[in-house]
Order: sequence, then structure tokens, then C-alpha cells
Amino acid sequence: MKIATIIISVLALALVAFNVTKIDFSAPLQGESTIALITILASLCAILIMLILYTSKRIEQKVKERR
Repeated sequence: MKIATIIISVLALALVAFNVTKIDFSAPLQGESTIALITILASLCAILIMLILYTSKRIEQKVKERR
């Protein structure tokens, strides 16, 4: 599970980097720039979800160790 979360996070980070190059900063809410912004937001959400999952697994492991 740890490897899967790392792979998904790295892919999402790569997607953010790729889509930053697609943004037209003179008109960021028109055309392809809008799609790039939406994709960046979705990728950041995926990274956040993976971090939450990783943290919850660490907490679960600590609770099991105490028993």
C-alpha cells in the first residue's frame, strides 16, 4: 500500500508540473488554461488524499503496536 501511495503521489505531482506549462498566464481562465487549472486542482486533491491515507495507516500501525 505504501508503494502505491508513493506512485500515485509522484504521478499526480508530474501531472501538476505538466499542466503548469499549459497555463496561459495572460488569460488563465480561457481555453486550455481552464482545463489545466482544473487538472492541477484535481492532482493536488489526489496528493492530499494520499497523504491522509498514509497518515491514517501510520496511526493504525501505532495503535496496533500498543496492544
